[in-house]
Amino acid sequence: MQFLESAGVALEAIWSAKLRSFMTVLGNIVAVTSIIAVVSLIQGLNASVQDIILSEAGADSFNVQQFPLTFSEEEFESVRYNPRLTIDDARAIRRRSSLVSAVMMDAMGNGQVTYRDKSVDNVQIQGVTAEFGSFSTFDAELGRLMSPIEVERSRPVVLVGWDIADRLFGGIDPLDKTIQVEGVHFRIVGVSAKRGAFLGRSRDAFVVMPLGQFQQIFGSRRQISLTVKPRDLSQISAAMEEATTALRVARRLRPRQRDNFGLFTSETFLNLYQEATRGIFMVLVGVVALSLVVGGIVIMNIMLMVVSERTREIGLRKALGARRSDIMAQMLTESVVLSMLGGVIGTSLGGGIAFAISSFTPVPAAIEVWSVALGIGITAAVGLFFGLYPAMRAAALDPIEALRRE
Repeated sequence: MQFLESAGVALEAIWSAKLRSFMTVLGNIVAVTSIIAVVSLIQGLNASVQDIILSEAGADSFNVQQFPLTFSEEEFESVRYNPRLTIDDARAIRRRSSLVSAVMMDAMGNGQVTYRDKSVDNVQIQGVTAEFGSFSTFDAELGRLMSPIEVERSRPVVLVGWDIADRLFGGIDPLDKTIQVEGVHFRIVGVSAKRGAFLGRSRDAFVVMPLGQFQQIFGSRRQISLTVKPRDLSQISAAMEEATTALRVARRLRPRQRDNFGLFTSETFLNLYQEATRGIFMVLVGVVALSLVVGGIVIMNIMLMVVSERTREIGLRKALGARRSDIMAQMLTESVVLSMLGGVIGTSLGGGIAFAISSFTPVPAAIEVWSVALGIGITAAVGLFFGLYPAMRAAALDPIEALRRE
């Protein structure tokens, strides 16, 4: 009850000097608005990137590439001449790893897709082998997936993304229609479910075809990668170790020779992204948080002025029996409430700005409960810290000397 009473007194004092109170917490409002807006945009971007990585890299598989991750020109030079992945590598993994259930070879390219007088440029073209249906990254909302026999025999059939079907056919049923991919005719057997867009770029502008057809169009020298699915997701690390051993044996690497290939999981790409953005995130939040310190100093100065203005009131309360702790509680409560008021206003403005940016730009936004609690909690801590000295000065006033002041 004592806290609620002190809070009521503090709110009454704040309301009696509305303009001064607003100017006092303006620094906190700006700081918290900026923090909430930045954190919401970063959280939205992180969620979208995570969704893309998990949906396209696959959470239930790992990838084998010609090159490992490199972070400098010197590192890349050391792996530049790594041998390309071949069907022999895929066979070695299948034959030597008991923990693997499927191995898919695939290659990527970009090309033009046309239907009659309509065309779509810069479409992602992916060639796959017969095992592609075992992976969760492929689906067919309309029609069906390409059958293993169609893929093995390099039939001219394709699975297209939702955007390709919509732009080429509109409201017409695209199934069994014949399109041209880089001038070569293919029959559509399925349309994938809509994936949406990321930063304004459609994730549904793709075509999946048999790898044999892909190599006829783009040539057999295109870089190939392997996507490997373990029998049990909980044993993905053991499956990766078996795949590494199988590839080293197949490539006749000596014990001291390093791997001439790279293995990746969706977790690898997520960690890489988080490491790349963590520093930027901390710098942005750190720079914005400096204004909280400025806002705290303003609050401390105003509270010192409030103590000076209300010297007689404080002296009268002490003369009537108020303890030092009561005076400190009143002044600290006023400081904290004032600061938290700025936090609440800033949180609302920050969330509104983040969603406004998300509505008018491709940048996604997501407000997390912890960020709201953090914004308001930080302002409460700022009010408590910077209100402590004025509260101690008020509590230390001599009631007789205070009552003598005009």
